[in-house]
Amino acid sequence: MSASDKDRSGGSKRLCLGIITGAHGIHGEVVIKSYTQDPLDIKAYGPLGDEPDERQFTIAKARLAPKGVVARLKGVEHRNEAEALKGTGLFVEQKMLPAPEEEDQYYFTDLIGLAVVLANKQPYGTVTALHNFGAGDLIEIKPVDGKATEIFAFDKETVPRVDLERGEITLNPPLMIAPKEPPKKST
Repeated sequence: MSASDKDRSGGSKRLCLGIITGAHGIHGEVVIKSYTQDPLDIKAYGPLGDEPDERQFTIAKARLAPKGVVARLKGVEHRNEAEALKGTGLFVEQKMLPAPEEEDQYYFTDLIGLAVVLANKQPYGTVTALHNFGAGDLIEIKPVDGKATEIFAFDKETVPRVDLERGEITLNPPLMIAPKEPPKKST
């Protein structure tokens, strides 16, 4: 197992591939919000564990529906059992996932907790989260000065370097444009 497969506590990293959002029908099917690129690929990773890794779920059948992936989980036969699973995250060990295909692709979980430095190596903060609300990837950083977290575009211009081995990223924050002064009224 490579160093990138372990979290900072030394255990294997587990990634959430989806979350059960509710029950479907009366025969125990669940609706899953899948985080895999192709939503139906969630069933390709074998058994998925809940967050404390106490239960394992195997997807026996799955189909795509407007509200998500409708799935039959082995061992879940009734609607009440399916309803009880609402909110359950479905996790897999990162080593079960394919390695990123390109040099500048990362699993978000690999970046959380990395140190953030400016181009002059001045410490700036720590990566706390990454988001994508549909318009592109965003990186959330907690500055070293303790101020509120800041969010930047996660692109090559703003984040020109990611060094997983050193545990840091380089941030090139955009220049802030001062607001124009309102025009003075003539008297």
